[in-house]
Amino acid sequence: MSKAQTAKPAARPRHRLLLGERRRLIVEHIEEQGRATVEELAKKFHTSAVTIRADLEALANASAIVRSHGGALPVVPVSSDIPLNIKETRHHAQKLRIGQAAAAMIRDGETIILDSGSTTVEIARQIRQRRFESLTVITNALNIALELSGLPHIRVMMLGGLLRQTSYSLVGPDAEHALAKLSADRLFLGVDGLDPEVGVTTPDPLESALNALMIRVARQTVAVCDSSKLGQRSLSVIAPVRQVHKVLSDAGAPAEVVEALRSAGVQVELV
Repeated sequence: MSKAQTAKPAARPRHRLLLGERRRLIVEHIEEQGRATVEELAKKFHTSAVTIRADLEALANASAIVRSHGGALPVVPVSSDIPLNIKETRHHAQKLRIGQAAAAMIRDGETIILDSGSTTVEIARQIRQRRFESLTVITNALNIALELSGLPHIRVMMLGGLLRQTSYSLVGPDAEHALAKLSADRLFLGVDGLDPEVGVTTPDPLESALNALMIRVARQTVAVCDSSKLGQRSLSVIAPVRQVHKVLSDAGAPAEVVEALRSAGVQVELV
């Protein structure tokens, strides 16, 4: 038998990625490398150039990447108020781990608040995987309410208000009026920036005002954010770091920021 006949076939990936998973990883690769070609992505994800081109066209239509000749480039946002569908593609593995750690903190019978955001929606998805006999979730996020709808032992309380299309969140006086009548055991707060000196921040002033009220009505505040948000600042200050009890982030967190937060009395958990 010839060598050609006895040669082993090329190694195949252990499992085929789902469409959404592959596209998230494509975006992460492009953002990490600064660019990528169709051929490079086809080789990396063990698929055809035709499939990659279709992925890139879909991602470009969703404004998650910028299409270029023969490949793609990362999006350079004109403001920090990035649409949620783009945020969800960024640092997804880290957000998943944070979501798992946050969901593990929740106990039966509690009332929690889930703020809008790409990390807090991962918490909602993890809640779906756990068995709660009784749980009340207050949220201002349409997508989070939908994630938790239909679960028999979870009561979802939706705040009213003005819809922000970039984040699927409800904000404004109506949302604040509804929230002011409630109380919660724990708030999971998604933030766009967390600076030890300035505090926790977000791009929208109406969102910031509602988030500040969430902190006031909750007994414990847990800021959930991937490490790219640490040391960053956005337009509107929600609260100083002394009002945050705990920060859940990932192992890529800058050591100096972690040390500054701990020195300010904030518990920091990296996952």
